[in-house]
Amino acid sequence: MKKRLFYGFLITGLSLNLFVGAHLYLQSAETVNRDDIYPNLELYSRVLELIRKDYVDGQKLTYQELVYNSLRGMVGTLDPHSEFMEPVKYTELRKDTEGAFGGVGIVIGIRDKTLTVLEPMEDTPAMRAGILPGDRVIQIDGKSTEKFKLDDAVKRLRGVPGTEVEIRLSRPGSNQTRDVKLKRENIKVHKVKDVNGKREFPLGDDKVGYVRLLQFDEQTTKDLDDALKKLKSQGMRSLVLDLRGNPGGLLDQAVQVCERFLPKDQLIVSTEGRGEEDHERYVAQRNGRHRDITMAILVNGSSASASEIVAGCLQDVKRAIIVGEQTFGKGSVQKIIPLPNGCALRLTTSKYYTPSHKVIHEKGITPDVEVLMSEEDEQALYLKRTPGAMDNLEEALAGLDDERKERLRKLVVTVRDVQLDRAVDMLKGIDIYGQRKKQGAVAAK
Repeated sequence: MKKRLFYGFLITGLSLNLFVGAHLYLQSAETVNRDDIYPNLELYSRVLELIRKDYVDGQKLTYQELVYNSLRGMVGTLDPHSEFMEPVKYTELRKDTEGAFGGVGIVIGIRDKTLTVLEPMEDTPAMRAGILPGDRVIQIDGKSTEKFKLDDAVKRLRGVPGTEVEIRLSRPGSNQTRDVKLKRENIKVHKVKDVNGKREFPLGDDKVGYVRLLQFDEQTTKDLDDALKKLKSQGMRSLVLDLRGNPGGLLDQAVQVCERFLPKDQLIVSTEGRGEEDHERYVAQRNGRHRDITMAILVNGSSASASEIVAGCLQDVKRAIIVGEQTFGKGSVQKIIPLPNGCALRLTTSKYYTPSHKVIHEKGITPDVEVLMSEEDEQALYLKRTPGAMDNLEEALAGLDDERKERLRKLVVTVRDVQLDRAVDMLKGIDIYGQRKKQGAVAAK
């Protein structure tokens, strides 16, 4: 009886050991197989060939289409900011950062799976036609945009200056549509504006200057220098730098903008990634000409990336008061890697950190002074400050229901930029305090 029990336990133990061993072996083999490039490339090639050979419409597909589609899908699963770019998309990206192209003057994006106007640009065919943020582009030259990818729409809207494109628009909250025929122009994208959406940069009696940066492209720092020069020549004593709605752009431009307000060798931003080359520290290369000017920076939920680098740096080193709303939280670095055949890979390789080593990604920048604005106030303020919008207000409001139209019509006249007002009041208070402190020091002598 004891022998039988002994052998029973022995057999059970051996069986259990064999089962666990086999399970661990299979797990190990599966892990190795998951990270082994050759079997997986073989699988990919086999699926590719099966699609070409057996798919019902396979004769309509090219290997390039299949590979491009698979690359878009693969890179698109990494994070929202990495992207495989075909030649057309890569060319458009370069044009955007260079600051000039032929088109109609609208910034578009996909919202709720619909091609939507994000912003009409100043003094462009789109602006003059009364196109507004939120308008939905439902047709381009008679073709439905329902299945358009973003680069398809961009390709159709841009073109040789002087040629025409017709778009059909619908406005949310309305069943009405309208057709607009636009003549393409050579669009020069100015990313630095004054409070009136122009490039005149007037200075009021309070001596508080105002500069709005719409995006960080290759011309941003140069245009900022020109704006600050105009304001200083008028006796500017403090500055509001408006980064609301600024989605970011070029890292080197964000660094150079910060340099204007910092002493030499001040850390601006650092990046950290997997590779040694992805660990970088960016410091001010020279003493900034405007490092002593009192500053406030305006931000909101659409301030992202390079905007957050500027706001986070100048907040960390006590160079500016941040006013407005929590920023977007896009603090990752994308490298643009050119590929054969005119393609490119935009790949997230590291994350940004402020001088005090606070991570920006998925956190954002918290303002020192929170001032909230409603969506309707923002829309009215946009209309009020957009050149030409007030002259074409009825056209701009077309398509809205009567109640909303009447409300916005009144609001455009009375709306206040409460975030800007708060920033200006704070800067004026700091200036008055500084003047009194100087007077007290002189009297003490």
